[in-house]
Amino acid sequence: MLRSALVVAALIACQNPPPATEPKVTVVIPRGATFVQAVDSLSARGVIEKRDWFSLYARLRGLPGSLKSGIYTFRPNDDWSHVVSTLKKGRGAEARFTVLEGMMGFEVGERARSWLRIPRDSFAAAVRDTALQRELGIRPNPAGVEGYMYPTTYTVPVGIRGRDLVRLMTREFIDRWQPEWDARLGELRMTRHQLITLASIVEAEVRYRPDRPYVSAVYHNRLKRGMALQADPTVIYAHGRRLRRVWEKHLRIPSPYNTYLNRGLPPGPITQPSDSSIIAALYPAPVGFLYFVAQPDGKHIFSASYADHLAAIKRVRQRRVTPAPPPPGRTQPARPR
Repeated sequence: MLRSALVVAALIACQNPPPATEPKVTVVIPRGATFVQAVDSLSARGVIEKRDWFSLYARLRGLPGSLKSGIYTFRPNDDWSHVVSTLKKGRGAEARFTVLEGMMGFEVGERARSWLRIPRDSFAAAVRDTALQRELGIRPNPAGVEGYMYPTTYTVPVGIRGRDLVRLMTREFIDRWQPEWDARLGELRMTRHQLITLASIVEAEVRYRPDRPYVSAVYHNRLKRGMALQADPTVIYAHGRRLRRVWEKHLRIPSPYNTYLNRGLPPGPITQPSDSSIIAALYPAPVGFLYFVAQPDGKHIFSASYADHLAAIKRVRQRRVTPAPPPPGRTQPARPR
């Protein structure tokens, strides 16, 4: 015992003092990783410099038999005792959680359940938290903070609670919101909630990114004229599940989110929109289009008159082939509008 203690002390003395200001690095220890593989990862990320000496130190401290998998953050040339204790006890273990652009709230919740083991009811309650809604300037509603769970990849503590995850995502939304966008809202005579609602529809409609400001223009023009938006993604949202295709029977669902039956914007967002969709909603293309139809490749044909729109539909149907499936978190436009 005394000899081992002396060896450990000698090994610690070999270590350079850890830097206090260097940014942390992420180290992934996959499930089933061996001790040698873990040391290799630590060395490759610069967490340890003297690989062989650290390996001997870690073996004397019993790390090989107690190694915990996970995602960890350390500082370059970190303190060996801290590294070993962290990997043995799992302290500071982190996980990655990704929200895709265009995901609906229930899909975010399902991913939180499968990735982070957050119960569905816990996540749903967090989404409906009225205090959080008020912080975002939203009137309390059953959909909660739908549309405000910013789509990006998060690094979160293992075991994070639903309310903490939802608050993290909404704070990311707040941090990403640009001050100049508020001035633009005044020009459009829209609230932020209305803008995010429109952006969420654009997000769900568009597969070809350059089309976003034009789809936005169609909806802005329809709103100004008092026309129904007739947006299929809102019908899908009203059904509460992804529909492979929207048929005529689906358009009859009695819901405030059904923009075939109700004029104007739906009560709130239907997806988590990306910055590009928010910008498209803020700055629609300066065109007079009122209609669009999706082509098999995801690009749209836009028209200003109904006669031109019907002609565009005919052209699309003549060359229609089986379309490729949409990317995850996005709806497949199924009906020409």
